[in-house]
Amino acid sequence: MMIEIVVFLFVVFLLQTDVLWRVGVYCTLQHTLVQVAKAPDPQEAASCIVGRDKALVDIRLQLNEINTTLEAKLGKGQKLMRRIGFRALKWPFESKDMDKIIANLKRGQDSFTAALQIDQTAEILDIHSKIDLANLPHVSGAAFDSHAEENNARCLDGTRTELLLQIREWAENSQAESIFWLNGMAGTGKSTISRTVAKSFAKDGLLGASFFFKRGGGDRGKARLVFPTIANELVHNIPYLKLSVRKAIDKYPDLPNKALRDQFEHLILEPLGSIDRTTPIAIVIDALDECDGDKDVETIIAQLSRANDLRSVRVKIFITSRPELPIRLGFKNVQGKYQGLALHQIPEPVMEKDIFTFLGYELGQIRDKYNGQTPEALQLPPDWPGKDVIRTLAQMAVPLFIFAATVCRFLDDKRWSNPGDQLKKVLQYQAKTFESGFDKLDATYIPILDQLTGGRKDAQNSRILTEFRDAVGPIVLLAEPLSVSSLARLLNIPPAALYGKINSLHSVLDIPSDIDAPIRLFHLSFRDFLVDPAKRTNGFWIDETKYHNILAERCIQLMQQHLKKDICGLQAPGKL
Repeated sequence: MMIEIVVFLFVVFLLQTDVLWRVGVYCTLQHTLVQVAKAPDPQEAASCIVGRDKALVDIRLQLNEINTTLEAKLGKGQKLMRRIGFRALKWPFESKDMDKIIANLKRGQDSFTAALQIDQTAEILDIHSKIDLANLPHVSGAAFDSHAEENNARCLDGTRTELLLQIREWAENSQAESIFWLNGMAGTGKSTISRTVAKSFAKDGLLGASFFFKRGGGDRGKARLVFPTIANELVHNIPYLKLSVRKAIDKYPDLPNKALRDQFEHLILEPLGSIDRTTPIAIVIDALDECDGDKDVETIIAQLSRANDLRSVRVKIFITSRPELPIRLGFKNVQGKYQGLALHQIPEPVMEKDIFTFLGYELGQIRDKYNGQTPEALQLPPDWPGKDVIRTLAQMAVPLFIFAATVCRFLDDKRWSNPGDQLKKVLQYQAKTFESGFDKLDATYIPILDQLTGGRKDAQNSRILTEFRDAVGPIVLLAEPLSVSSLARLLNIPPAALYGKINSLHSVLDIPSDIDAPIRLFHLSFRDFLVDPAKRTNGFWIDETKYHNILAERCIQLMQQHLKKDICGLQAPGKL
């Protein structure tokens, strides 16, 4: 409304002064005022260029001053104007004041127009920059907050508190090493900790990038895409790195295919070294042991350690992995540049307390869910399973969080009996878990697999075990996960038959309802359990050599059946 009042009063002024040259100024000013009226509020337009914001603010301030003056000087004359007529209105500004106001607003218009042109130029440059960065390959699904990681666990509130505090103190300590290496055996909860740490860093604006390796997860296991993906995330989270990364791509167009050292230096190290920042930039790398290529793993560690030499910015890199030989060798070569912690070094009472808390929460959820779907007479007691049972399960699990998670999935599986009966089967292994030399992965997975053969005759068991190995063997050995439909075709069996063989394994396999979606392991420790040579007497043991041969034979048979000359129908010799 203020804009319309000012324009109206300028018309009055022109009529009273009879100075025709002012008409051109008025028209130009009106155009400026319309632009201002249509423009977004500077406080709301966070993406606007600073110059445009300033021009808008200056014009708005001038208009506010004019409006205030008009209201003060004309307020008393409004009643008189209504009684006597339009000519009773007295213009409140001197001619010289009007000239000054018009000149100031004209300057504001010029500044606003110039700022808009700069803004448009910046947008065009940003489009070109985005096109350049689009040529930087990256792995979708590798970030902690990707859809692929969305349903994976984070640390439950009240668990891992001391460890998470230690990691946070390291990240905020400017004198601490640039790398924190958390290592532990399979199933100890490393990835859960990584996701929790990454989420915490992101919440506080510290996270620069994250990369979660996954063996059998396509490009998520390829070393050559790690640094380009991290660079891509850094640019997304820290926009003022964009120019430096773009320059690197312009200078080295084939950089994504260069050696890992060159990638790290030009895409990450040099751009980070070009900025000044007081708060740290955190990078989270999970499951480094699942990266393809032992030598590449050592190289990645060596390159990441170079972040310790940056001075204008503090880069903190959190890494988790199993303590595999290539990784141990890699860290041995960068002594003094990392802080290490093994999960098995955490006191058992602390681990037991965390697992107890986790089990108490999850089992309570399972109880409430089951009771909500069950007649009252068949429901579990409201205090089920009781603190003593939870404590026993926690003691059985230490130090494997995967034991607790798998048991909970097992108890929650409606394909079997009720949670109470399922729990009794797990507790049958209580004594064995405390025997020296007993592998706790056995206690994790055998209760589930024993469901397949329990109560059946030897002949039936033999058939069931063979079917299990023939179906699950390829799933755990494939380099890339396949869907039910694709795997059935590879194995030359009907999809319904394959689904029937694995349908009882939802506690250990992520089996989508869509038969065209890939089947995945919930945890790599299930593969470790099945292919461990020390367990060859176990009926579920999978002979890697045998099933790799079977897969190779089936691949050749499929190619023989379907490969043909001019497979694409181009009818052009020499092309495909």
